[in-house]
Amino acid sequence: QVQLVESGGGLVQTGGSLSLSCVRSGYTFRPYFGWFRQAPGKEREFVAAISWNEGGTWYGDPAKGRFTIARDNAKNTVYLQMYRLKPEDTGIYYCAAHGGSGRVESIGSYDYWGQGTQVTVSS
Repeated sequence: QVQLVESGGGLVQTGGSLSLSCVRSGYTFRPYFGWFRQAPGKEREFVAAISWNEGGTWYGDPAKGRFTIARDNAKNTVYLQMYRLKPEDTGIYYCAAHGGSGRVESIGSYDYWGQGTQVTVSS
């Protein structure tokens, strides 16, 4: 079992920054952790992922050049630092644990999900 708890969402103006955190607990090892987001009326989309051991990172198109994913193994925490936010970044942001097979960009590759944290970017 893996439990994931996100925090750090909120309301920010266009051009602002937010830092999301995802604290993991449980004894089951998961090799990768990802951030996804879902805007109202849209499908959930990949934002970023990180390798828990090696620290390798992957980014979806919305995140490239503006977001940074990181992890602190000692704190069992994965972070998503978001800069130069835009109204289209509004949505619920979810942290997820990868099941060990499949692409890190694929929703179906993840078997544990947090409850999500709301990010709202005002224009």
